This record gives sequence, structure tokens and C-alpha cells, in this order.
Amino acid sequence: MIRSGPSIPIPRTLPLLPLQDKVLLPGIVTRLQITRRDSVPLFERILRTFDSNELSKCIIGVFPISSTLSASKDNDTVNSNGNSKHKNKTIKSKKDNNSDQRGDDPIIVGSSVGQIVPMRPGSNSAPVLSPSSFHTTGCAARVVRLERAVGGFTVVLEGIVRLRLNKIVTQSPFFEAEVTPLPDKAVDRNDRELQDKIVALRSISKEFVILLQALKLPGPVLTQLQKFLENVGVIPGQVVDLLMSTIESTYDEKLMILDAVDLKERISKSVELLTRQIHILKISQKVHDNVEGKLNKKQREFYLRQQMSAIKEELGEKDSGEEDETTIIENRLNAANLPSDVQKAADRELKRLRKMQPASSEYSVIRNYLDWLGDLPWSKSSEDILDVEKARTQLNGDHFGLEKVKRRILEYLAVTKLQHMKGEVKGPILCLVGPPGVGKTSLGRSIATAMGRKFHRISLGGVWDESEIRGHRRTYVGALPGLIIHGLKKCSVNNPVFLLDEIDKVGSRGHHGDPSAALLEVLDPEQNSTFTDHYLNVPFDLSKVLFVATANSVDTIPAPLLDRMELITIPGYTYGEKLAIATNHLLPKQIRVHGLNQEDVKVTEQALLKVATGYTRESGVRQLEREIGALVRAKAVEYADAQEQKLKGDKAPKTVQYQPLVTATDVEDILGQEKYVNEVTERAPTPGVVTGIAYNGVGGGILFIEASQMPGKGNLQLTGSLGDVIKESAHIGLSWVKSHGYEISLTNSRTQNIMEKVDVHIHMPSGGTPKDGPSAGIAMVCALVSMFSNQTVPATTAMTGEFTLRGLVMPVGGIKEKVIAAHRAGVRKIIMPLRNQKDVTSDVPTNVRDDIEFFYASTIWEVLREAFEGRISVRAGTSISGGALDSRL
Repeated sequence: MIRSGPSIPIPRTLPLLPLQDKVLLPGIVTRLQITRRDSVPLFERILRTFDSNELSKCIIGVFPISSTLSASKDNDTVNSNGNSKHKNKTIKSKKDNNSDQRGDDPIIVGSSVGQIVPMRPGSNSAPVLSPSSFHTTGCAARVVRLERAVGGFTVVLEGIVRLRLNKIVTQSPFFEAEVTPLPDKAVDRNDRELQDKIVALRSISKEFVILLQALKLPGPVLTQLQKFLENVGVIPGQVVDLLMSTIESTYDEKLMILDAVDLKERISKSVELLTRQIHILKISQKVHDNVEGKLNKKQREFYLRQQMSAIKEELGEKDSGEEDETTIIENRLNAANLPSDVQKAADRELKRLRKMQPASSEYSVIRNYLDWLGDLPWSKSSEDILDVEKARTQLNGDHFGLEKVKRRILEYLAVTKLQHMKGEVKGPILCLVGPPGVGKTSLGRSIATAMGRKFHRISLGGVWDESEIRGHRRTYVGALPGLIIHGLKKCSVNNPVFLLDEIDKVGSRGHHGDPSAALLEVLDPEQNSTFTDHYLNVPFDLSKVLFVATANSVDTIPAPLLDRMELITIPGYTYGEKLAIATNHLLPKQIRVHGLNQEDVKVTEQALLKVATGYTRESGVRQLEREIGALVRAKAVEYADAQEQKLKGDKAPKTVQYQPLVTATDVEDILGQEKYVNEVTERAPTPGVVTGIAYNGVGGGILFIEASQMPGKGNLQLTGSLGDVIKESAHIGLSWVKSHGYEISLTNSRTQNIMEKVDVHIHMPSGGTPKDGPSAGIAMVCALVSMFSNQTVPATTAMTGEFTLRGLVMPVGGIKEKVIAAHRAGVRKIIMPLRNQKDVTSDVPTNVRDDIEFFYASTIWEVLREAFEGRISVRAGTSISGGALDSRL
């Protein structure tokens, strides 16, 4: 029930009624159950003190308890065990219509009247209150009705006016406090801001009442709300309090309205809360209408389908033996032999599918999901061919050289054969690292062929979304599994060979996730037995899959991912190996591709060698294959012309007979001028120029270091797109030459500064190619010594090695690729660190070692003596001893 309270004078001191989780606003009538030990004595006093006709004059202060205590949820509904002789006594307030009586003033209950019925200790669990427990703002209330109930009282209160709590004056047996009334101020019609807020309140209140009518709220409540809304311009404060008592709000929001003494502030906050409530009501109405509409639609569809079924049955068109769609899906799932946990997920989704209409969008989502579960090879495997000798023959037939790689693959096959005998198969994760065109991808296909397994290639270059690996969650529109599950479905077996191509070019971490991190689970033999795709959301066993990854460089592969793979390095090919590959593989393939027979084109070894040396400069054979294809196409044109001439007979003009043989002299006529010349043998020895050897992700190559001096002030200039490490090597080399200039006869005294009046410029050609690393250290020292001494280093002598300030030569990496590149460029002598001798012996092919003279040095003095062939004189008494140290760069 809702009433507007009368204007009643409020005494300065009032007894307090604490409320938990409730707020009483002026003009609101509410019913409370009183069971608190600090509240029951108050109403015992009221019940014994007042008659029924005086009860309406009893005024008390109703104050909320602070939200901290209120959070305990220990409100006034807790029953009390207190007893009293006034059981079931009810008092109703009766307003006295005789205005001349002196009893019109309100009577305040005080602690000095009568005695209190004490509560038993521990009779309820309400929190003990203190003066600080009360909220500072409350409401004066008039007692409308009071009756005794089990464990306490039931009281009906009517809010009158807001109160400000000034000071607690009494705490026992109930609280009393000094208060100040906070009545609403009269509405100022000249206050434009206030009038605008009242207009907004009136508008949103009407909308609120209309929604309440649609929800069929009780008629009396709606009538009283509409009556109050008519007076919103006169009593806006009471209208706000009334509306706030009808909407759903939190305890803190109710306190916020209670604290809003200022009309403008109260109206603004109430408009916000009403707007939210209207939004909630609209959503509720919409949901109700949608549900009702869908129910009606489904009932109509069911009725029509029943009628359709009856009509088909009458016409004899119904096929009783026809299987429905869900039955077909169920049979496929049963045939897939799903694991137990996957079977449970499939049964759950199939049960949902049977309850849905085929026209539903969710129906197609579940149908696609079940199709994927039924198509995957959960228990279907291909039989491995574990014949090591046959695999060796297969690998030798497909690839020339690569002995280390072949040996590792054969080891894997042998181990797999032994594991099969014990019923445990867990393969390694191989990663083939090498320059482009050396056969990494084709080697993965050969592994699958040798083992009798199906092969699937997954290109990881540029993959930047981790969902490409793990799949998309089914909550997304158009979701699908990732590349791994797609590959398994395509292969239809759970033990194929997966080639993860270009794993070093996987996209970096971004807002779409990190694909390389998603690969960690795939490539970890300890985890991939329970690989979970986001789309399937059930584990799939990948432990039987043989993963072979390829990369050009390991520098861009994250360390955790690199740790899970076994690296197998595939170096570049020598000219001899390229010649064998071209003769046995590339040329027959190009002849077949271009529609010719093998006897129609013959290319001499000298012609193939000229193509490899003069028209390609690569570690692999990809460009070589293109050039051979150009030779074959030229012969194909000649062959086609000859066949056409043969068909025309005597009518055709006489031309030269077709010659299938291609010689070295024919190569230049077909391919044009040579693209590459021998960089070393064509260069004349020049002071200040030294040949170095470099290595990067695409193979090795020679690198010239050029040093020049000019008048200046001792500055060093470095050019050629150099990195920090190689720049430091140049500074170290210059410092060593300056400090040892007297020992190597570059200065006349130990105190002479060789850089006193000159500047030095060191340049490395091919400025568009970034260069970095420590392996050019000894070459820079030799270039500086050559420049200052005007002595030359032979053009066919190359060198590599890190150099320290103490003159020590330290080992470097990439020896095989560097030596092959130097051999390809025409180098005849290589100077390198002594501790790299084992790399030359074990990795460099024999035919290359036979063509090159190797000199191994441990100090820079040995390098200078060998590079300049004794033409650099070392002064007597110079100490040239030194030990070898490991390079940690």
C-alpha cells in the first residue's frame, strides 16, 4: 500500500529502528517483521504505553544500517525466542477527528516510561550495533499498525520526512538519537533547470507506467501511480520516492535516493534508474513475445508436418524404409569407432540434433560438427613398410648425396620397427634446415614413400592466426577445425607424414594469438597424444603422426619450439653434385614435362656444367632446373619444326636436320650471355682488398673486404650495410694494427701513430645485402695490413675466422657452406681457425677438399705469414705466441 504522509512536526529526539537491506522513503507504507534484540524492546514499550487511538501519534526514526553490516544478510526476519504476557494483542491507530483536543501533538516513546521485557542472551544472530553502524540519513515514520508475532512483532510504518542523524544519546535498551528533519523545499517555478528535470521525470514516468500496464500490474497500484504523476509538478520529491519504491534497485542505490535531499539531484538519479528499469522491462517484454511467438510457430509447424505425413500416407508416397538424416549420422559415428570421451560428446550433440527443426540455424552447426567427428580417422591407420633396405634404395633413388640425412631417416625406421615389436611407437620431430632448393620438401615426400604412409604438406609461411592451427571455436559463424585436423581428414589415416613447410616463417605474436605457441602442443611427443582442436573440443591422438618440418634458418624459430625438434642440416650442393642431380633427375624430368622422349634431347656434361657455373649462383638446384627447362624448350621448338617439315615432305623448304645433342657451345646460343663470372679468378690482386667467406640462411658466398686510406685525422668509416658485430670486428682489427704497427714494419718506432694524418674507409660491396657476424675478423686485419704495407693477398686466397684484440683466431660456424661457396667461386686456398679443422674433415665433400688447400691458424701472425706468403716482415724479438679460445658469439 502507498500513501502520502501528512505534515507532522518532528521532535528533536527520536527512538531508532535499525533496518538491514531495506530503506524506508517518505510517503511509503511498509510492513516489517521485528525480531532484533535491539528493536523488540522498543515495540514492547510502544505496545504497553499507547492505546489504539494514540498509536498514530507515535513517531520513531527508521535508519538503515551501513552496507558493511547489511551484507551479512541477517535481517529482521530472524525469529526471536522472547516471551511476553501481551500475546496476540493488536492495536490499530485511529485518527482523532476532534481538533480541539490537546492530544494532537505526537507522543514520543522514551526510556523513562515503563519497563522493558528483556531478550534472552543469544536469542538471535543479528550483528551487534554501535553508533557508527547507522547510516547518517534516515526517515521519520508513524506507526500505523502493531501486533505481536512469534519471536517479535509485525509493524506497519508510514514514512513522513527524511532525517539527519546528529548524535546517538542512548544505546540501551534501544537506541535514541538527536535528529534534524530534512523536508523537501517548495518547487521554485522560476528555476528553469528544476523545471526541465521535472519535465524529463514526467515523460519517463509515463513510459514506465505504460510498461507496467503491459505487464498487468495490480490495478490499485497503477491508479495511485497515475494519480501521483498528475501532481509531479507540485510534489516532485514525493513522486520520485514513490517511483523508486516500485522499481528494482540495489541497496546502495536505495541509499543514494535516500541521501538525495536536493530535489534536482534526486530527480536526476531517479531518471537514470527509471531509464535502466524501462530498458529491462522492454527486454523482458520482447523475450516474452519471442518465446510466445516461437511456441506458436512450432505448434503450427508440428501440426502442418502431421498433416503432410498423413497426406503422403494416403497417397502411398511415404517410404517406410527410408532412413532419416539423424539415423545416417548415427551410423557413421558408430562406424568411426570413436574413443569413449568423444562418443559421449557425439551422443550429446546427436540428442540435441534430434530435438531441433532442420530449418534452425543451430541444426546446421551441430550437423557439421557431427560430420567432422564421423569423418576423422580416430582408429584407422595405414600399415608401415619397415624394410630398411627398401627405404635406403628409395632415398638413394630420389636424392643424390645428403648422406647424413638419409642415415638419420634410416635410423628412425629401424627404431620404429623395434618399437612396433613392443607395441610402443613415438616418433621424433625432425626439422630439415637448409638453403632454398636443396630438396627439403621432396625429402619429406620420400620419407612417406619409403614408409608406405600417406603424405600431407602444410604450408606455415605467413600463418599469423593461432586458429589456423587449433581451429575456431564453434561459437563463431563459419567456424572450422585447424590445418592439423583438416590434414587428418584428407589423409583418412591417423599416422600420415605431415610436412610443416617453412616453419621459420610463421607469423609473429599479435592480437590473433601466437601460431608458434599453438605448434608447441602439436610438436611435443609428450603432449600431442591429447591434442585438442578448438572446434572439436575433444582430444585427438597425434602421437602416431610423423612430423617433418622445414626451415631456411633457425634464427627466427622461437626457442621453445626449436627445443622440441631434432635439427638436420642440409647443406648446399657442390658443382659435382649439381651435375649428377641435373643428369639423373632434372634433365629427364624436364624432357618428360615438355612432351619429348628421352632420346629426343641429349645434353653433354660440359653443357650442364656450364649452365651450373655460368647461369646460376645458388646453393640449391631450383634455378638450375629452370635453365635446363629453357634448353629443353629450345630443342622442343626445333623438334616440332622438324616434325612439321617431315609431314609436308617435298613441299616444305629445305632446312637443317634436327640435332638432339646440346653441347657447351650451344648453351650460350640458347640462354644468351653468361650471367655470372668467376668472381675470384677474374679479380686481379689489389692492395687493401681481401676475399672473405660469408654464410646466411640461403647458403654461403664470398665477400670482399676493401680498405682505403686518405688524408685525414685518424677516423674510421664503415659502409656496406654492416651490423654491429661486424663493425666491432673492424674496430678491433684497426686497434690491433695500430698497436702492432712497429712489429710488422708499418711504422719506424713504437710511438708512431699510423693513423695520425690519415682516415681509413672499409667497405663491403653488395650494400643492399645486410651483413653481420664475427667471421670477417681476420680478413679485415689482412685488408688493413695490405693497405698500409701496399702488399697484396692472392685473389684465390679466401679466409674466415673471428679475431680478438690479443691476436687470437677463434672458430666460427657454417664451415661446409662457406667452403662449398668458395670452391664454387674459384678459391684455391682457404685460411681458417685451427679449431675448425674437424668441421672440414667431417663435413666437406672429398672432391672439394681435394681442390682446395686449407691452412689452419691459431694466431693472427700465422694468418699474416700465410696470406702474404712471407712478404710481411716481422721485426726480430716480436712475441707471436698465443693460445686458442672458444668463440661465444
